Amino acid sequence: MADRKKPVDAVIIGYGWTGVIMAKALTDAGLSVVALERGPALDTSPDFEYPRIADELKYGVRGDLWQPLARETVTVRHTVNDVAVPYRQYGSFIFGNGVGGAGVHWNGMVWRVSPEDLRFRSHIEQRYGKSLIPKDMTIQDYPVTFEELEPHFDHFEKVCGVSGLAGNLRGHIRAGGNPFEGARGDEYPTAPLPPIYFGQLFEKATAELGYKAFPLPAANSSVAYTNPYGVRLGPCNLCGFCERFGCFLYSKASPQTTILPILADRKNLEVRTGAYVTKILRDKTRAMAAGVSYIDENGREVEQPADLVVLSAFQLHNVRLLLLSGIGTPYDPVSGEGVVGKNYAYQMSSGTGVFFSEDVEINPFVGAGAAGKRAIDELNSDHYDHAHLGFIGGSLILAGGTGGRPIDQMMLPPGTPAWGTGWKAAVRKHYRHSAPIGTLGSVMSYRDRYLSLDPTYTDAHGLPLLRITFDWHDNETRMAAYTAAKIEEIVRAMKPEKQATMLIRPGDHYDVRFYQSTHTTGGAIMGSNPSNSVVNRYSQSWDLPNLFVYGACAFPQNFGGAPTGLLAALAYFSAAKIRDTYLRSPGPLVQV
Repeated sequence: MADRKKPVDAVIIGYGWTGVIMAKALTDAGLSVVALERGPALDTSPDFEYPRIADELKYGVRGDLWQPLARETVTVRHTVNDVAVPYRQYGSFIFGNGVGGAGVHWNGMVWRVSPEDLRFRSHIEQRYGKSLIPKDMTIQDYPVTFEELEPHFDHFEKVCGVSGLAGNLRGHIRAGGNPFEGARGDEYPTAPLPPIYFGQLFEKATAELGYKAFPLPAANSSVAYTNPYGVRLGPCNLCGFCERFGCFLYSKASPQTTILPILADRKNLEVRTGAYVTKILRDKTRAMAAGVSYIDENGREVEQPADLVVLSAFQLHNVRLLLLSGIGTPYDPVSGEGVVGKNYAYQMSSGTGVFFSEDVEINPFVGAGAAGKRAIDELNSDHYDHAHLGFIGGSLILAGGTGGRPIDQMMLPPGTPAWGTGWKAAVRKHYRHSAPIGTLGSVMSYRDRYLSLDPTYTDAHGLPLLRITFDWHDNETRMAAYTAAKIEEIVRAMKPEKQATMLIRPGDHYDVRFYQSTHTTGGAIMGSNPSNSVVNRYSQSWDLPNLFVYGACAFPQNFGGAPTGLLAALAYFSAAKIRDTYLRSPGPLVQV
């Protein structure tokens, strides 16, 4: 028999970025809150202390901060007719594990979508006509506008101490910033970190070709900074240990360095780690959530009753828990009916390795996840004419280095021996004189790309794993080829000795062995009504009005950039509505 806990006002599932945002909002409102995190407790000290956190083998390769795949993973297949197989070794994407979630070891890129990204289907149809969108492409508009989210983008950037330079400040386009961004209400809270040398070379080459490079917004404070909650961050020193690592300098924004310090002593908040949630419970009417069931770290089944349920785990985990709980209608790719699991999308990335002569000192060990980089936005979203290109969407292009870690970040030209004296000679020649240019490209959603429960494989507790059905479509490979050609023009302007582009080409299948990003989206998308979405504009479930679902699972398609800024803005937007309306009069916030 399950151990039944004392009822609370709210239970939060997953204690990463959106979980801690909601924990603050709900405890501010005076609610009693229990937060459940499947992984361990983690904090900057002692868990990320130097020098032990700067261990590339332990954290960057073996993934000490990642979810153990032996206990739970996903299965992957390319088409609805294939048998899915388990994702047994980390490659394509990474799951966080523990307090802070993937926000502990992310690269710190805080990106605002372009205004047209939030009404992408309408925008494309109005500019080019409906015929440019393939029949099997299931993209749709968000039910919220950029203008509504702008104050919440701004607040999250200030919470994180983001370093950057506004390109569109209250409608005024400013030199040095991103001219394609939506109008901002305020400047970034801290100035950009100085560009690393390769970023300077990229900026010079792109200027020669007519592009306008700008500092990539980074959740790495450039100065000592105190955020709106009174939490102090230190300045980034470009140590090269951002993504895949916790920050020992308190300079990369994470839940630990921005919000958790003010929650630690709240009497109306209890955080339980080692809590593996297996089901969202319903009341006798089946019309309301009643709490959750989870397995604690001792293997005991526990029920936590709650009046409000917040689902804020990783995107894929959110969708799986909805399916395991029988909430909403599972998506059927044959009929096109159902919504849970619909519109899964990944990200289309490519990269060009740039190899200079030995008199060009790049010093790759000077770097950070996003700080010190330069980017261009001309080839992203719908910032250029797509009428005769045969695709929609685009890519953010960025240059710089995240570090020069010798195991995983050793850049060598194609044809280099994989071992022995030839490999050693190539390392000596190229280590200090090479750097990458990368892309973060959009991926549209399609009728045959979705999430479901696997009929064969289970987790350590005997529950079905989540199954991903995904492969590339022609729209994305055409977009990647177009972007790669533009990058090669930029690289030639830098006059390197060699360059090598890694590109997914038509006919190539999605390959889970190679990392691209952890920017997985969809499966519990937001929309204007229950027939096209799982949640409404306030992230509230259409089926259970006291269930709110957060994260990139809400994105109807994937855009060129990183998801954290948008998912945080959506959480703050929802939290404001819960505070101002829902808590006063619980019920559906959008009437159908």
